[in-house]
Amino acid sequence: MSIGPGALPTADRLSVFVNAPVGVAVCAADGVVLDGNKALAELAGRPVTELTGRSIFELVHPDDVDAAREAAAWLTRHPDRPMRHETRMVCASGLAVPVQVSVSLVAPEDGERTPHLVVFIEDITERKALEAQLVHRSLHDSLTGLPNRILFTDRLRHALERGHREHTPTCVLVIDLDGFKAINDALGHAAGDAVLVAFAERLRAVLRASDTAARLGGDEFSIVCENTDRADAEVLADRLRRGVQEPLVLEGTTVQLGMSIGIGWAPGGTQPDEVLERLVREADDAMYAAKRPGGR
Repeated sequence: MSIGPGALPTADRLSVFVNAPVGVAVCAADGVVLDGNKALAELAGRPVTELTGRSIFELVHPDDVDAAREAAAWLTRHPDRPMRHETRMVCASGLAVPVQVSVSLVAPEDGERTPHLVVFIEDITERKALEAQLVHRSLHDSLTGLPNRILFTDRLRHALERGHREHTPTCVLVIDLDGFKAINDALGHAAGDAVLVAFAERLRAVLRASDTAARLGGDEFSIVCENTDRADAEVLADRLRRGVQEPLVLEGTTVQLGMSIGIGWAPGGTQPDEVLERLVREADDAMYAAKRPGGR
């Protein structure tokens, strides 16, 4: 394994290979494992003797093999540039571990006839978990855990795209809590937050699996209803009204929740870009109309 001018003595190079903190495999040009280090054996859950003679692709999750082979083909086309690829490695236990693979094609040394591959395999489970957490935070309301406005808009667009393809209607409900400012002013922001959290829980309890509820900001919430006509949306709105009638008790104070609901509706086959903003505006206008005296 050549590492350029000023290379370490052979014994030191071997020690680096054996004791590297990430998995390292030396493979033939076709991906057959020739040798591996202790970290690779621990990651794979197999002794090195079981790994040698097998294709490195046998360690890749079956659903990821095609992408891994494409990455390897890139290395063949660019032999002078290391290849980096994220995939899933299947351990002996059956657990699929996310890994980052870095591969370099090493030219033959004196006495060698063919090039070989040096493959570094790093467990990136913690990094992936952190990335997923950051993505979740960016798309969800930190107080209630509901999707935020960004994710709401994305789900609505997907619902409208499905409605366009399958000619199914889409509805949006916009909900505003009545008297929330008075609760906040009288009992404080902590109590106001408790009201919002409790309302979000009640909202989840009455929704269908295909519905997406979101907190748009303040005391305003919304629901995306796929494959739902206006009559069904009205039924859902009535169910919501009944679901929030039970008072909340916050630090010994009884709080009665009320809400105003507006509905926007788009027929099946509608172009998403033509109706998305109009649909939300229609629901918003209907919600404010419901807040007026005599409104529902």
